[in-house]
Amino acid sequence: MEFNLQEGTKGIIEMVVNEKDSAKNIGSGLADVFATPAMIALMENTAQTSIKDSLPEGHSTVGIEICVKHMKATPIGMKVKCTSNLKKVDGKKLTFEVEAHDEVGKIGEGTHTRYIINDEDFMKKIQK
Repeated sequence: MEFNLQEGTKGIIEMVVNEKDSAKNIGSGLADVFATPAMIALMENTAQTSIKDSLPEGHSTVGIEICVKHMKATPIGMKVKCTSNLKKVDGKKLTFEVEAHDEVGKIGEGTHTRYIINDEDFMKKIQK
């Protein structure tokens, strides 16, 4: 099956950091700041959301690799904006550049790779 995804497709998601997103709550640290795992989840969600409507029915993507730097702490209550840019389409393998900014500046950047799956076949395969 051929997929009609365009390199250069961009995604944007904004959120306000709350206590459930904190390092202290998630368990990745002791501070009440935006947790690295929460930032990574936001980056993955931004990437997958940007292309999901371009996929055929019954298909989605799964994350297979992420390499990011979390460069600055963001306090609870501050807005974060994440952007993704589809840089490379290699068959079913999709490579994105991702960035996150809070109201002060850049807090994270990196690359994220996703793989296109047939949802039904994927679930059958992992349940064997």
